[in-house]
Amino acid sequence: MQNKHVKIGENIILANNRPFVVIAGPCVIENEKHALTLAASLKKITEELKISFIFKASYDKANRSSICSYRGPGIEEGLRILEKIKKELNLPVLADVHTELQVPKAAHVVDFLQVPAFLSRQTDLIKACALTGKPINIKKGQFLAPEDMFNVVKKVESFGNKNLSLTERGASFGYHNLVVDFRGLEIMKKSGYPVVFDATHSVQFPGGNGTCSSGNREFAFPLSKAAVAIGISAVFLEVHDNPDKALSDGANSVDLKYFKRMLKYIKDIDNVVKCQKI
Repeated sequence: MQNKHVKIGENIILANNRPFVVIAGPCVIENEKHALTLAASLKKITEELKISFIFKASYDKANRSSICSYRGPGIEEGLRILEKIKKELNLPVLADVHTELQVPKAAHVVDFLQVPAFLSRQTDLIKACALTGKPINIKKGQFLAPEDMFNVVKKVESFGNKNLSLTERGASFGYHNLVVDFRGLEIMKKSGYPVVFDATHSVQFPGGNGTCSSGNREFAFPLSKAAVAIGISAVFLEVHDNPDKALSDGANSVDLKYFKRMLKYIKDIDNVVKCQKI
Protein backbone atom coordinates (compact mmCIF):
# COMPACT_ATOMS: atom_id res chain seq x y z
CA MET A 1 0.00 0.00 0.00
CA GLN A 2 1.38 3.37 -1.03
CA ASN A 3 1.59 6.03 1.69
CA LYS A 4 0.58 9.27 0.05
CA HIS A 5 2.09 12.49 1.38
CA VAL A 6 0.13 15.72 1.76
CA LYS A 7 1.92 19.02 2.29
CA ILE A 8 0.33 21.59 4.62
CA GLY A 9 1.69 25.13 4.60
CA GLU A 10 5.40 25.53 3.89
CA ASN A 11 6.96 22.51 5.55
CA ILE A 12 4.49 20.14 7.26
CA ILE A 13 4.02 16.72 5.69
CA LEU A 14 1.14 14.41 6.58
CA ALA A 15 1.71 10.72 5.92
CA ASN A 16 0.88 7.57 7.83
CA ASN A 17 4.52 6.43 7.83
CA ARG A 18 6.02 9.74 8.97
CA PRO A 19 6.20 11.29 12.48
CA PHE A 20 2.73 12.32 13.59
CA VAL A 21 1.49 15.89 13.37
CA VAL A 22 -0.72 17.50 15.98
CA ILE A 23 -3.75 19.54 14.90
CA ALA A 24 -4.92 21.48 17.93
CA GLY A 25 -6.78 24.54 19.14
CA PRO A 26 -10.12 25.59 20.61
CA CYS A 27 -13.38 24.31 19.21
CA VAL A 28 -14.39 27.82 18.21
CA ILE A 29 -12.76 31.25 18.15
CA GLU A 30 -13.98 32.99 21.30
CA ASN A 31 -12.13 36.28 20.77
CA GLU A 32 -8.90 37.47 19.18
CA LYS A 33 -6.83 37.68 22.36
CA HIS A 34 -7.82 34.20 23.55
CA ALA A 35 -7.12 32.58 20.17
CA LEU A 36 -3.72 34.28 19.80
CA THR A 37 -2.64 33.46 23.35
CA LEU A 38 -3.72 29.83 23.09
CA ALA A 39 -2.07 29.41 19.69
CA ALA A 40 1.19 30.82 21.06
CA SER A 41 1.08 28.43 24.02
CA LEU A 42 0.44 25.43 21.79
CA LYS A 43 3.23 26.47 19.43
CA LYS A 44 5.70 26.78 22.33
CA ILE A 45 4.86 23.29 23.61
CA THR A 46 5.03 21.60 20.20
CA GLU A 47 8.32 23.33 19.37
CA GLU A 48 9.82 22.12 22.65
CA LEU A 49 8.75 18.57 21.79
CA LYS A 50 9.78 18.91 18.12
CA ILE A 51 6.30 18.00 16.88
CA SER A 52 4.84 19.62 13.77
CA PHE A 53 1.76 21.69 14.63
CA ILE A 54 -1.29 22.96 12.75
CA PHE A 55 -3.57 25.40 14.59
CA LYS A 56 -7.31 24.72 14.32
CA ALA A 57 -10.34 26.81 15.26
CA SER A 58 -13.78 27.38 13.80
CA TYR A 59 -15.11 30.80 12.83
CA ASP A 60 -18.67 29.44 12.84
CA LYS A 61 -20.14 26.29 14.37
CA ALA A 62 -23.08 25.74 12.08
CA ASN A 63 -24.23 22.55 13.83
CA ARG A 64 -24.69 23.65 17.43
CA SER A 65 -27.34 21.80 19.45
CA SER A 66 -29.37 24.90 20.31
CA ILE A 67 -30.19 28.19 18.59
CA CYS A 68 -28.99 29.84 21.80
CA SER A 69 -25.50 28.28 21.62
CA TYR A 70 -22.47 30.39 20.76
CA ARG A 71 -21.52 29.85 17.11
CA GLY A 72 -18.40 31.98 16.80
CA PRO A 73 -17.44 35.40 15.43
CA GLY A 74 -18.55 34.63 11.87
CA ILE A 75 -16.57 34.13 8.71
CA GLU A 76 -15.26 37.66 8.16
CA GLU A 77 -14.00 38.30 11.70
CA GLY A 78 -12.96 34.68 12.18
CA LEU A 79 -10.81 34.61 9.05
CA ARG A 80 -9.23 37.91 10.05
CA ILE A 81 -8.19 36.40 13.38
CA LEU A 82 -6.94 33.19 11.74
CA GLU A 83 -4.90 35.21 9.26
CA LYS A 84 -3.36 37.18 12.13
CA ILE A 85 -2.41 33.95 13.93
CA LYS A 86 -1.00 32.56 10.70
CA LYS A 87 1.18 35.61 10.05
CA GLU A 88 2.25 36.59 13.57
CA LEU A 89 3.01 33.06 14.75
CA ASN A 90 4.00 31.59 11.39
CA LEU A 91 1.55 28.72 11.75
CA PRO A 92 -0.57 26.87 9.20
CA VAL A 93 -4.27 26.98 10.10
CA LEU A 94 -7.25 24.67 9.67
CA ALA A 95 -10.94 25.61 9.76
CA ASP A 96 -14.29 24.08 8.84
CA VAL A 97 -16.28 25.13 5.79
CA HIS A 98 -20.01 24.48 5.79
CA THR A 99 -21.26 25.75 2.42
CA GLU A 100 -19.90 26.14 -1.08
CA LEU A 101 -20.16 29.94 -0.70
CA GLN A 102 -17.75 29.89 2.25
CA VAL A 103 -15.05 27.98 0.42
CA PRO A 104 -13.43 30.74 -1.72
CA LYS A 105 -13.16 33.12 1.25
CA ALA A 106 -11.82 30.44 3.56
CA ALA A 107 -9.35 29.13 0.98
CA HIS A 108 -7.82 32.60 0.71
CA VAL A 109 -6.63 32.32 4.34
CA VAL A 110 -6.87 28.72 5.51
CA ASP A 111 -4.08 26.25 4.68
CA PHE A 112 -6.13 23.14 5.41
CA LEU A 113 -9.86 23.13 4.60
CA GLN A 114 -11.98 20.84 6.72
CA VAL A 115 -15.28 19.21 5.76
CA PRO A 116 -17.23 18.46 8.98
CA ALA A 117 -18.41 14.93 9.67
CA PHE A 118 -22.09 15.74 9.19
CA LEU A 119 -21.30 17.11 5.69
CA SER A 120 -18.93 14.37 4.56
CA ARG A 121 -21.29 13.16 1.80
CA GLN A 122 -22.15 16.62 0.44
CA THR A 123 -20.84 16.36 -3.11
CA ASP A 124 -21.14 20.05 -4.02
CA LEU A 125 -19.25 21.12 -0.90
CA ILE A 126 -16.52 18.55 -1.54
CA LYS A 127 -16.32 19.69 -5.17
CA ALA A 128 -15.93 23.34 -4.14
CA CYS A 129 -13.14 22.43 -1.72
CA ALA A 130 -11.39 20.18 -4.22
CA LEU A 131 -11.38 22.80 -6.95
CA THR A 132 -9.41 25.21 -4.75
CA GLY A 133 -6.44 22.84 -4.97
CA LYS A 134 -5.96 23.22 -1.21
CA PRO A 135 -5.43 20.24 1.10
CA ILE A 136 -8.73 18.96 2.51
CA ASN A 137 -9.36 17.12 5.76
CA ILE A 138 -12.62 15.18 5.57
CA LYS A 139 -14.10 13.85 8.78
CA LYS A 140 -15.89 10.52 8.52
CA GLY A 141 -19.54 10.98 9.33
CA GLN A 142 -20.72 9.36 12.55
CA PHE A 143 -23.23 7.54 10.37
CA LEU A 144 -20.69 6.12 7.88
CA ALA A 145 -18.70 2.91 7.81
CA PRO A 146 -14.97 3.45 7.30
CA GLU A 147 -15.05 1.83 3.85
CA ASP A 148 -17.71 4.37 2.81
CA MET A 149 -14.93 6.96 2.83
CA PHE A 150 -13.43 5.37 -0.29
CA ASN A 151 -16.36 6.88 -2.21
CA VAL A 152 -15.56 10.26 -0.68
CA VAL A 153 -11.94 9.89 -1.79
CA LYS A 154 -13.08 9.17 -5.34
CA LYS A 155 -15.23 12.30 -5.30
CA VAL A 156 -12.26 14.48 -4.38
CA GLU A 157 -9.99 12.79 -6.90
CA SER A 158 -12.61 13.17 -9.66
CA PHE A 159 -12.28 16.95 -9.31
CA GLY A 160 -8.52 16.81 -9.76
CA ASN A 161 -7.38 17.09 -6.15
CA LYS A 162 -5.27 14.44 -4.43
CA ASN A 163 -4.35 16.50 -1.38
CA LEU A 164 -6.61 15.05 1.28
CA SER A 165 -6.73 13.28 4.61
CA LEU A 166 -9.47 11.24 6.29
CA THR A 167 -10.41 11.66 9.93
CA GLU A 168 -11.98 9.23 12.37
CA ARG A 169 -14.14 10.90 15.04
CA GLY A 170 -16.25 8.12 16.43
CA ALA A 171 -19.45 6.43 15.32
CA SER A 172 -22.97 6.84 16.68
CA PHE A 173 -23.79 4.23 19.31
CA GLY A 174 -27.36 4.70 20.39
CA TYR A 175 -28.43 8.17 21.49
CA HIS A 176 -25.94 10.80 22.74
CA ASN A 177 -22.95 8.49 22.54
CA LEU A 178 -20.02 7.81 20.25
CA VAL A 179 -17.62 4.88 20.16
CA VAL A 180 -14.40 4.36 18.23
CA ASP A 181 -13.90 1.22 16.19
CA PHE A 182 -10.13 1.20 15.73
CA ARG A 183 -10.46 -1.16 12.79
CA GLY A 184 -11.64 1.93 10.91
CA LEU A 185 -8.20 3.53 11.04
CA GLU A 186 -6.62 0.53 9.33
CA ILE A 187 -9.45 0.33 6.82
CA MET A 188 -9.17 4.01 5.85
CA LYS A 189 -5.38 3.67 5.59
CA LYS A 190 -6.02 1.32 2.66
CA SER A 191 -6.89 4.42 0.66
CA GLY A 192 -3.21 5.36 0.90
CA TYR A 193 -4.13 8.80 2.16
CA PRO A 194 -3.13 10.22 5.56
CA VAL A 195 -5.48 9.19 8.36
CA VAL A 196 -6.13 11.50 11.32
CA PHE A 197 -7.62 10.59 14.68
CA ASP A 198 -9.90 13.19 16.26
CA ALA A 199 -9.52 12.24 19.91
CA THR A 200 -11.70 14.89 21.47
CA HIS A 201 -14.78 14.62 19.25
CA SER A 202 -14.57 10.85 19.69
CA VAL A 203 -15.33 11.30 23.40
CA GLN A 204 -18.19 13.72 22.83
CA PHE A 205 -21.81 13.05 23.78
CA PRO A 206 -23.65 14.90 20.98
CA GLY A 207 -26.54 16.84 22.49
CA GLY A 208 -25.87 15.09 25.79
CA ASN A 209 -26.72 18.13 27.89
CA GLY A 210 -29.96 18.91 26.12
CA THR A 211 -29.07 22.31 24.66
CA CYS A 212 -25.38 21.47 24.17
CA SER A 213 -23.06 18.51 23.84
CA SER A 214 -21.37 16.78 26.74
CA GLY A 215 -18.40 14.44 26.82
CA ASN A 216 -15.70 12.57 28.72
CA ARG A 217 -12.45 14.45 28.14
CA GLU A 218 -10.49 12.04 30.36
CA PHE A 219 -10.70 9.40 27.63
CA ALA A 220 -9.08 11.55 24.93
CA PHE A 221 -5.59 10.58 26.12
CA PRO A 222 -6.00 6.77 26.18
CA LEU A 223 -7.79 6.79 22.84
CA SER A 224 -4.99 8.91 21.34
CA LYS A 225 -2.41 6.39 22.55
CA ALA A 226 -4.36 3.55 20.96
CA ALA A 227 -4.71 5.43 17.67
CA VAL A 228 -1.02 6.30 17.24
CA ALA A 229 -0.14 2.70 18.07
CA ILE A 230 -1.82 1.78 14.77
CA GLY A 231 0.34 4.24 12.82
CA ILE A 232 -1.47 7.36 11.62
CA SER A 233 -0.50 10.76 10.25
CA ALA A 234 -1.95 13.11 12.87
CA VAL A 235 -3.90 13.53 16.08
CA PHE A 236 -6.63 16.18 16.23
CA LEU A 237 -7.26 17.68 19.67
CA GLU A 238 -9.48 20.46 20.88
CA VAL A 239 -7.53 22.22 23.62
CA HIS A 240 -8.60 24.99 25.98
CA ASP A 241 -6.93 26.78 28.90
CA ASN A 242 -10.16 26.51 30.92
CA PRO A 243 -12.36 23.78 29.42
CA ASP A 244 -15.14 24.20 31.99
CA LYS A 245 -15.60 27.77 30.77
CA ALA A 246 -15.19 27.09 27.04
CA LEU A 247 -17.96 28.45 24.83
CA SER A 248 -18.15 25.22 22.82
CA ASP A 249 -17.19 21.57 23.42
CA GLY A 250 -15.54 22.20 26.77
CA ALA A 251 -16.66 18.83 28.13
CA ASN A 252 -14.54 16.98 25.58
CA SER A 253 -11.64 19.46 25.28
CA VAL A 254 -8.17 18.70 26.63
CA ASP A 255 -6.99 21.04 29.38
CA LEU A 256 -3.94 23.01 28.23
CA LYS A 257 -2.08 22.14 31.44
CA TYR A 258 -2.06 18.45 30.46
CA PHE A 259 -1.29 18.99 26.78
CA LYS A 260 2.52 18.70 26.93
CA ARG A 261 2.54 15.54 29.03
CA MET A 262 -0.03 13.97 26.74
CA LEU A 263 1.99 14.73 23.61
CA LYS A 264 5.20 13.34 25.13
CA TYR A 265 3.56 9.93 25.66
CA ILE A 266 2.00 9.99 22.20
CA LYS A 267 5.32 10.88 20.58
CA ASP A 268 7.07 7.99 22.33
CA ILE A 269 4.49 5.53 21.02
CA ASP A 270 4.64 7.03 17.52
CA ASN A 271 8.45 6.72 17.50
CA VAL A 272 8.30 3.04 18.40
CA VAL A 273 5.59 2.23 15.86
CA LYS A 274 7.39 4.03 13.02
CA CYS A 275 10.85 2.83 14.02
CA GLN A 276 12.13 6.34 14.52
CA LYS A 277 15.12 7.06 16.72
CA ILE A 278 13.88 8.14 20.15
